[in-house]
Formats: sequence, C-alpha cells, structure tokens
Amino acid sequence: MALKKRSKKIVVIGGGTGVYTVLTGLKKYPVFLSAVVSMADNGGSTKILREEFGILPPGSVRPALVALSNSEKLLSDLFNYRFEKGSFNGHNFGNLLITALTEMTGSFEKALEGTGRILNINGRVIPSTLDYANLFARLENGEIVKGETDIDVPKHDGNLKIERIYFDPPCSVNKDAIKTILEADLIVIGPGDLYSSILPNLLFKEIIQAIRESKAKKVYVCNLMTKFGETNNFTAKDFIDRIEEYLGEKILDYVVFNNKKPSRTRILKYEKEKAEFVKLKDQDLKDKKIKIIEGNFLRPRGFIRHDPDELAKALMKLRGLTVHSEAHCELPAVSSPLSAERNPPKQKTGIHPRPYGRGFLRRRIKL
Repeated sequence: MALKKRSKKIVVIGGGTGVYTVLTGLKKYPVFLSAVVSMADNGGSTKILREEFGILPPGSVRPALVALSNSEKLLSDLFNYRFEKGSFNGHNFGNLLITALTEMTGSFEKALEGTGRILNINGRVIPSTLDYANLFARLENGEIVKGETDIDVPKHDGNLKIERIYFDPPCSVNKDAIKTILEADLIVIGPGDLYSSILPNLLFKEIIQAIRESKAKKVYVCNLMTKFGETNNFTAKDFIDRIEEYLGEKILDYVVFNNKKPSRTRILKYEKEKAEFVKLKDQDLKDKKIKIIEGNFLRPRGFIRHDPDELAKALMKLRGLTVHSEAHCELPAVSSPLSAERNPPKQKTGIHPRPYGRGFLRRRIKL
C-alpha cells in the first residue's frame, strides 16, 4: 500500500496585516501552515487587556487566527468586531475571547488552541515569545522610543531613522517556534511593518539560527509602500539590507517584489501619510545572490496591499510546491540560474530571467 504523501509545511514570520494576507492566499492550497508572530503589540484594546489581566497581547495573534479560519464568515467577522460604545468601547471581540480563554485555561497557549478550535483553523499560530515583551527603538539622534505603538505611529520626529530595536528586559524565545521553523519546507518573511511586526521576531538568536539551519527555501516578501517613522524613503534594497542586518547575509533565497505601481488616485491618500511606492533599481542587488520574483502582486482596488491569491501563486512555485487550489491555474516552474542560461524559457512561459552581477538572477512573473 502506498504511503500517504506528507503535506508541505510553510512557515510565515511577521505580524499584523502582512501575515494575514499571506495566510489568506496560501490556505487555499493543500499545505500545512504555521504563523510565527511578533508579540510586541501594546496599543488600543490589547494595551488595556495586557495591563488589566497581565496576559500576552491577543491583538498580535488575532489576524493570523482569522486568516486560517475555515468557519463561516459570520464567525470570522464576529471575531474581528470592535465595540464602538459602552464599557467595551474600543475592544475587539476576538481579543476579549482570547483573554477569557486565557483566564479559564490558565495558559495563553491553551487559549490559542481553544480559539483555533472555535474558528476551525487549518494550521497553527505560534508566538515568537511567551514572555511579556516590551519593544524599544533607538533613533539616530540617540532618542529612545518605548512601545510598539509609538514606533508604529510616531509621536516623536518621524523623519529620524531607527538605528536598532530591542526588548527590555530581554525575552526568551518560544521553543515551539524554533521547532516549527526547522521542520519547514518554505519560510516566508513578511510583508508588514519592518520594525514593529517583522524584525521583533528576528531579535531572538535562536530563531535566526533555526532559519539558517533549516533546509527550507527562505523568501522575503518586500513591502509595497514605505511607512513614515519606520522606513522613510526606503527602496527595495533598503528593506532587504535591514532584514539581512538582523538575519545575516546569504540566507535569503528569494525576494518577492511588486512592480505594478498603484494609480495616482490610490497613492494620494498614502502620500498624505508620507508613504511612498517602493522601487527596485536593476543594479541595486547586483552583488547579492538572491533571486527576485517580480510581478504584479497588487490588489486591484482598495488599500494598497498584496493580492493574496497572486502572492500565493508565486510562493507555491518554489521548491516543488506547485499544486492546484480551487481557483489555481498552472504556472511555469522557476528554473535554476544555470539552466536558465543554457535553456532560456520561451516567451509564452511569462518568465524572463535577466542576470545581474555575480550569481544574481531577476525574474519577472506575469500572472
């Protein structure tokens, strides 16, 4: 009797809307998903619940739980519902539910398991730490900013660059996150706010070591827009450089980059918030052995965010993960740099390799 083939394991590292977007697209495929999320959230409803109940931030895990949900839409909407008046004003129903389960079970991890059963999630949500995390940022002028919320929405001069971030006191890594990363077939970092959602996960040397040791392909999904106070005037190269500053060089195998610029009308709103479209110059990465998966990954309307389905298609192409979802069309496989040189793909494949520098290969995927 033939053995049942093991589902491929994909780990998404980050937090907030970015992780939600990646998981929403990938959950349509027959893979096992895990999200390793930052636990530094200290604003809004989460701040109050952290202070009053002494629990880990429920707002840090809620987006990933909802993304992995296979329950009715009404239940997912309920989980995201935010009260707008009364004693619960500003509180999110999902945050309150996680808090209640933590009080009932005496464990944040058990609360996540219980919430997962309620939402019928397909996968796991794993905090990068189970400690009470206080995130700090040191600015270029030496000023210290305390708390993820103030880093995310600066009360200080947002034109000042962030030199580094750190936890004070230091936090211990969640060992479950290490085990999950080591077992992965594909590791996806981002997209999301660089200093308040992604890099806090890379403050743990054990997570960095696990990513390095993992046999999985490592992918960074570059942001579409810069963020005032965190990534002012950043190009794609700046984003990659900051990731490698924490992760180390020659670890990333791929970077997913969107080359479709939003319409002027959509960008205007973001310009008021001092955000800019992220660009990639041909020669920026000439000395890096990273493959660029370039294409139109922009949502066709609404907020300027990645299209979950188009992003998932690109990610599933890597390391033999291409399978069919309910609405999936077959895409050409990504070739190796050597085979690309010897056997250039035909025009109809939609992939156009262009070599830059030593070992650099840029690919444009027309989805």
